[in-house]
Amino acid sequence: MTSILSVGSVAYDSVKTPFGEVEEVLGGSATYFSVSASFFSQVDLVACVGNDFRKQDVQLLESRNIDLEGLEYMEGQTFRWKGEYSNDLNEAQTLDTQLNVFSDFRPTLPVRYQDSSYVFLGNIDPSLQRQVLSQVQTPQLVICDTMNYWIEGHFEALLETLKSVDILLVNDAEARQLAQEPNLVRGARKIFAWGPRIVVIKRGEYGVLMFYMDSEGTQAEDQLPSGDSLSVFGAPAYPLEDVSDPTGAGDSFAGGFVGYLAGVNRCDVQSLRQAIIFGSVMASFCVEKFSLDRLKELTLTEIELRYKEFKAMTQFEDIP
Repeated sequence: MTSILSVGSVAYDSVKTPFGEVEEVLGGSATYFSVSASFFSQVDLVACVGNDFRKQDVQLLESRNIDLEGLEYMEGQTFRWKGEYSNDLNEAQTLDTQLNVFSDFRPTLPVRYQDSSYVFLGNIDPSLQRQVLSQVQTPQLVICDTMNYWIEGHFEALLETLKSVDILLVNDAEARQLAQEPNLVRGARKIFAWGPRIVVIKRGEYGVLMFYMDSEGTQAEDQLPSGDSLSVFGAPAYPLEDVSDPTGAGDSFAGGFVGYLAGVNRCDVQSLRQAIIFGSVMASFCVEKFSLDRLKELTLTEIELRYKEFKAMTQFEDIP
């Protein structure tokens, strides 16, 4: 089975939403990504935790298709984040961030990880993203996430990282900030010039857009689309009656998206579109409960059924 190298944060989150509140629950970008992706492919996790990291959380990760050889234990406290959501669940207000051991994290890949085909660079310092990538020999596909903090304060470093990235995953606000362009279509075109061949823009409750350059003709299954014509694929968010906690939805989306591509070991347009839907499926499950509680109990049957519901929900016929 093709494995995914995942680098990012493992954290303890304290979250308050209009529907409840939790303290010191397992979170972090690499955690959500890895658990989500593990339904489709093996994940090799690269992250750091403090000596306060709970045994039951290690056991949870070990119970999944996740290799922990790259999980580094450091002296000190695990990364903490505290946030609150209003009735507008699209964005959290950060109340407290304690980087703790994460501030000194300098990822070193185990030897086995260095020949990874699929690399997911989670939301960390762009210089650390490049440090990880420099240790991978010949990656087949490099996917990168980032956020407003790095765009604003480390713009040039981020542009340097993007030169080696195949797919960029960002939300709509981050895409506009990065491209300095309010229009997402023009923004995607601008981002293409910096390196990525595909831009996936997450839009929360409004769904997701994927932009790529394509042209008519044949394409190998393991190759990304290429060409000179802008193509767009869009999918709605899954309509939910009960939403408890949006934390980790974007990383769960990324896990489903990258996990599916690695699982089928294909990067053609059809597979990319299917991966968008699987990413949306995983994000929709993630928000139904706090922390990883919904993903813990999730089954492949539920994932497949919701994928089919997405297909039925978006299918329509040609005009006669």
